[in-house]
Amino acid sequence: MAIAAAAVVVPVGLLFFASGLIVNLIQAICYVLIRPLSKNLYRRINRVVAELLWLELVWLIDWWAGVKVQIFTDHETFNLMGKEHALVICNHRSDIDWLVGWVLAQRSGCLGSTLAVMKKSSKFLPVIGWSMWFSEYLFLERSWAKDENTLKSGIKRLSDFPLPFWLALFVEGTRFTQVKLLAAQEYATSTGLPVPRNVLIPRTKGFVSAVSHMRSFVPAIYDVTVAIPKSSPAPTMLRLLQGKPSVVQVHIKRHLMNELPETDEAVAQWCRDIFVAKDALLDKHVAEDTFSDQELQDARRPIKSLVVALSWAFVVVAGSVKFLQWSSLLSSWKGVAFSTFGLAVVTGLMHILILFSQAERSNPAKVSPTKPKNKEEQPLVTNDKHQ
Repeated sequence: MAIAAAAVVVPVGLLFFASGLIVNLIQAICYVLIRPLSKNLYRRINRVVAELLWLELVWLIDWWAGVKVQIFTDHETFNLMGKEHALVICNHRSDIDWLVGWVLAQRSGCLGSTLAVMKKSSKFLPVIGWSMWFSEYLFLERSWAKDENTLKSGIKRLSDFPLPFWLALFVEGTRFTQVKLLAAQEYATSTGLPVPRNVLIPRTKGFVSAVSHMRSFVPAIYDVTVAIPKSSPAPTMLRLLQGKPSVVQVHIKRHLMNELPETDEAVAQWCRDIFVAKDALLDKHVAEDTFSDQELQDARRPIKSLVVALSWAFVVVAGSVKFLQWSSLLSSWKGVAFSTFGLAVVTGLMHILILFSQAERSNPAKVSPTKPKNKEEQPLVTNDKHQ
């Protein structure tokens, strides 16, 4: 990380990790003392507590970097967002799709109860991963033999969730890069599938399992398509931390769960068809530089995230000053060394977070290079190191 970037990233990182540890501590106390007595009460409290952390990241997008998230959908869908359970499927186009999802959830009023299917290593990320674990995110190992039961049991636990929630599932299995697109195109050509141009071929096993176990209590699927206008640089975590703006356009189409086919293979084909349509939609976006088939909704940045970020800044700074006065930490070389070590740890953690979010370092699940028996099991193998 360059020195100039670190001068910006480290203060933001200190604020996020200090406030995050406070949130994690509150979550842990509630998990131990409240959850055994009332799971619903724990979930309601955790929703508020987790939102206090996620709002800092929403502030990062809305106020620090000034990223514009433009929502294209119909009025009925826009009005229902946040008022019903939903399974959310999305193309994995940018490095910060997960943050864009949180912005959509915040605009809809369900940020604290938005969940996602994540790779298992995510839950070990300090602060953010720990908070996800307390919030009941679903963590998979990228091996269907192990993940099938994990996904089933995780979704079953959500059946009595007391508040509207979203469960996000990136069915492409990895983030989009040109290398992975070429691999997907080669696979599609060899198997007679439609050749993608803007998306990867969906891995449908997880989607089929999610649909089969959510039909009875989740009324809708939100088909989300993310695109970046030609005039805007692609948003990345490092750009966000440096306060550099971008524009992200989001197209949302709502499908009723009860209108999906009944058989697993038909559901899998429905998912593949959705991504063929999504590919065509992105072709149209490339040509027109917007989503012209839906209306741009009025979703202005809220002041709530700014208030929460400023409040956290006051609490962290005031607490740090009081602690330094009480401990006289900077009055000895040992205290200075300890403080320097703390700054180095925060810098390292922020560097890990930036690397974790980078698409070129993401990696699809490992599968056999032989021709798969089912169309959804495409062998997209790259030499990337993460996810």
